[in-house]
Amino acid sequence: MRNLMFFAAVMVGLGVYMAHSANRIDAAKAQPSQMKMAAVQQPQPKMVVSPNTRSVSLARDGRGHFQADARVEGRNISFMVDTGASVVALNETAAARIGVRPSRSDFNSTVSTANGSVKAARARLASVDIGGVVVRDVDALVLPDTALSENLLGMAYLSRLKRFEYANGRLVLEQ
Repeated sequence: MRNLMFFAAVMVGLGVYMAHSANRIDAAKAQPSQMKMAAVQQPQPKMVVSPNTRSVSLARDGRGHFQADARVEGRNISFMVDTGASVVALNETAAARIGVRPSRSDFNSTVSTANGSVKAARARLASVDIGGVVVRDVDALVLPDTALSENLLGMAYLSRLKRFEYANGRLVLEQ
């Protein structure tokens, strides 16, 4: 029952993310010149690592999302921060780059997305390191590339930080 509730939460989170992404894509198509102008007006660095504490400050990308470059299993992986996702979600290509290659029979968890239901494989990541902010033993899901275009950094990582907050136009992660 616990697993069912866990995956129901993941399904809801992914569904909300996919619907939100679709709305942003439609808005970007409707007003492309404004989106380009907003991206030009924000010459902030993508990620700022604080030398005195274990904290990272992330800037928004041109779509208004927060992107994080992480070291996972010793490899570089890019994530979109998603507070609505329960776990870290990787597409198969990114998972394979870090050595996670689930067999077809491992794809036994059903996840609901805005594009419908999809099978996912459970995984556990030894560590996820974003600018020195390291979380170990992180729950993750691997989804087919066709179901997940961007890797998602969800609450399995974020909830284990001392804090994460939106301040002064940036997302701050602190350990």
